Amino acid sequence: MNIGVLLPGFSSHAQDWALPVQLNLARALAAQDQLRVIALRYPHRRDQYRIDSISVFALGAGQARGRQRLRLWLDAFRLIRRLHHETPFDVLHAMWADETGLIAAWAGRWLQIPVVVSILGGELVRLHDIGYGLQLSAFSRWIVGRALHGADRIIIPSDYVRQLINTAGYRIPESKLIFGTLGVDAARFTPSSAPPDTQRLINVASLVPVKDQATLLRALALLEPHIHLDIIGVGPEQPRLEILARDLGAADRVHFIGAVDHPELPAYYQRAAIKVLSSRHEILAMATLEAAACRLPVVSTAVGTLPNYPSLGVTAPVGDHAALAAAIRALLDDPGQRQALGQSARQTILDSFTIEGTAAHLRALYRALRTTASHR
Repeated sequence: MNIGVLLPGFSSHAQDWALPVQLNLARALAAQDQLRVIALRYPHRRDQYRIDSISVFALGAGQARGRQRLRLWLDAFRLIRRLHHETPFDVLHAMWADETGLIAAWAGRWLQIPVVVSILGGELVRLHDIGYGLQLSAFSRWIVGRALHGADRIIIPSDYVRQLINTAGYRIPESKLIFGTLGVDAARFTPSSAPPDTQRLINVASLVPVKDQATLLRALALLEPHIHLDIIGVGPEQPRLEILARDLGAADRVHFIGAVDHPELPAYYQRAAIKVLSSRHEILAMATLEAAACRLPVVSTAVGTLPNYPSLGVTAPVGDHAALAAAIRALLDDPGQRQALGQSARQTILDSFTIEGTAAHLRALYRALRTTASHR
């Protein structure tokens, strides 16, 4: 098959882990099919290059806004049209139901190519107090609507996302929705034979308001003083979070590690007792899946995929630091339950969240759409 994938950004070279899951998935798809990736904004250069057997077409638009953004969309459409005339696409798959989905929907309509759109971020939410979500503006809502209505299939990873579609007011036929997830590299993210530090928690996320590490710090302050927290990630919230940790009397227990190269992450998961997620919104929470692959139980706010998969961990209400602390304490105080949940988390990844499984699922979907298109 000839597959086209539209992304806001893609690795600029084989060692660039800008979006690890997308690089891993592209490699898995390209192992059996012809894959052409169209990257709209990153790398920050206009280029055509290859990573292994993946052909990448980078438009290098960076932070283009306003009229420049419209030119980017037209540029991307023309590129897809040219590539389609050279070697016809069997399917276009837009990652994120925003401008990538809009462009794919336009191209699919005009060129008669089946279109798949994956919902992967903040397309369906509006969190006014932190300025997060594409539902905040009428124009962004329109973009998301065109992407969803123009897709032949929309991949959603959980019931949570289905509820968000309904809440946002998009009337999408149930026949368009298909459950599917992105997977992790279960060969890279593996358990360790060494015992974990039973007094250490880990959070892996950008330091931005939607990840709500402030709630996590308040939860930590309610736990016993020997419990430590590693926070891996960077972002504009770090100064505020450092002040909050001091104000809570927990500064010596919170370790802001900063950015960690993707290949080095497993070692951090393996030494922790529990992975904690405090986000106000998630779709997949890939770091949670990576941790689960390392046999690490998860305590998370009730967002994203975790409510659909209790075998990965336990949930607490969004923004409720006391409930989050109670869930963490319950696992810390019960080594048997913590170990059993870690085992079930690892098995759930192997059963439902491997990158190979994701690629196989997508190939089956692509083939079904190609068959349907050929009978039109």
